Amino acid sequence: MAAKKVLFLTGDFAEDYETMVPFQALQAVGHHVDAVCPGKRAGDKIKTAIHDFEGDQTYTEKPGHQFTLNATFDDVDASGYDALAIAGGRAPEYLRLDAKVIALVRA
Repeated sequence: MAAKKVLFLTGDFAEDYETMVPFQALQAVGHHVDAVCPGKRAGDKIKTAIHDFEGDQTYTEKPGHQFTLNATFDDVDASGYDALAIAGGRAPEYLRLDAKVIALVRA
């Protein structure tokens, strides 16, 4: 398969596993991945969260890693990408309300 250019949308308190694994796996198979977050620039970091089930009635939430963004959200041109990936966790709860995110996803 030819390498693709993937836009990876994430944000503070995205699920750690759903951020780190897809980002690294896509790169490992040869794709170019740009990780972006509204309001942040390349080189900025987001905080991830680890959700774990420890026998309680609901999951616990713990700090994850500091994930470094490698592209700037405001510089993104959706037409330059072959695919869009969005990390899960807490981040989509507020990303879905951001007008710039909605416009980007619809483009």
